[in-house]
Amino acid sequence: WTSTAVTTADPLASPAAATATTASTAPLVPRLQRVLERHDETADTVTLTLAPPDGGHEERPEPGQFAMLSAFGLGEVPISYSSVDGPGGEVAHTVRAVGAATAALAAARPGDLLAGRGPYGTGWDLRGASGRDVVVVAGGIGLAPLKGLIDAVQADRDRFGSVNVLVGARTPGDLCFARRLREWSVRGDVEVAVTVDRLGDPADPWPGAIGVVTTLLDNACFDPAGATAYVCGPEVMMRATVRALAERGVDLPDVQVSIERSMSFERS
Repeated sequence: WTSTAVTTADPLASPAAATATTASTAPLVPRLQRVLERHDETADTVTLTLAPPDGGHEERPEPGQFAMLSAFGLGEVPISYSSVDGPGGEVAHTVRAVGAATAALAAARPGDLLAGRGPYGTGWDLRGASGRDVVVVAGGIGLAPLKGLIDAVQADRDRFGSVNVLVGARTPGDLCFARRLREWSVRGDVEVAVTVDRLGDPADPWPGAIGVVTTLLDNACFDPAGATAYVCGPEVMMRATVRALAERGVDLPDVQVSIERSMSFERS
């Protein structure tokens, strides 16, 4: 997930600097992006729907890829695409405010301009999962880079066997895409299970499971010998999940992981 490139200008100085390059389609060149919609996922995490302000179309990313998003004057950060299939070429990024740049991005409102470049990285391989069961295991904001994959599976549902979406979060208040999880559940063609490590606000009752996300594998129905698994979340969660999948009988080459915290774009 590391790319190497040469850049010749500072794209983060101002919106005007990014405007000068919006006509370019090269993934190395920052382009302006207008915030169309903003949705609060948790207390510190938002999903921003973006599109070029001139109505042009960007290179369509694949689920699992990422972009370098810029907060003018504060720097740029790698953020996965949480949606890649907007009818007008819109994409979405889910941003957690953990530093100056991500806090500025998370504070963006509809109409604001950001800069971004990409897509970068290797997307999830869904072609190899055709005709197989699909197991998606997400921890916390790790559901964001998996959301586009789940959307792609549902858009071509007949290609796959059983589909299990297993999601874990620290507390109920840390669950991202709660509305979409409900939508996936009611469709009936995807099995969705959610757990939390511990209860949060006592005034907000949690009717679901309590425990680490790997416990959800116990009740998931899939054929280990014919399943492809996709995993994203904190490193400790991914290590435990890969071990649990292997113990269940899933071959390690059939497990794909996304080490989102290690995404980078190196300049040389």
